[in-house]
Amino acid sequence: MNLILFGPPAAGKGTQAKRLVDEHGMVQLSTGDMLRAAIASGSELGQKVKGVLDRGELVTDEIVIALIEDRLPEAEAAGGAIFDGFPRTVAQAEALDAMLAGRGAKVDVVLRLKVDETALTGRIAKRFAEQGRPDDNPEVFGTRLKAYNDQTAPLLPYYKGQGKLVELDGMGSVEAVAADIDAALGQVVK
Repeated sequence: MNLILFGPPAAGKGTQAKRLVDEHGMVQLSTGDMLRAAIASGSELGQKVKGVLDRGELVTDEIVIALIEDRLPEAEAAGGAIFDGFPRTVAQAEALDAMLAGRGAKVDVVLRLKVDETALTGRIAKRFAEQGRPDDNPEVFGTRLKAYNDQTAPLLPYYKGQGKLVELDGMGSVEAVAADIDAALGQVVK
């Protein structure tokens, strides 16, 4: 099964993806994690990515798509992928559909975690204080949230039109959101 966890930064996608990995053995393809790893490597690509993220901007489709494509064989071997932070644009969604179709696969379900934007600001401030992730800087968060809203909003009708969009309340406890996700996945497996 291939699923997309959809929602703005700090909506809880990473938390839920890690739980799904632990419980179902799927591979989490987190563009955020992949980009942070590129930065940590000190490579030319990593330096380029760091500059983009430090400004609160999104990296190019070409970079993100290449990172995802490199990890697809690992996800296939594990029985599926959890796409976390990808796709962010309709162009990326179309590229993902084409990549998967070329491998005889598809996106099975898109789970949208709906979260109040005011609550997101609080989550980011807390995560920045606890983890110190540069991309969680509260000053940069407004830019990230605007980019998310501007660029990914068209994905809702894209996936709704395919009958794959399931909207869930992301404001509940981690356990409540997990139960809603499991219920939604149970409907897809039928």
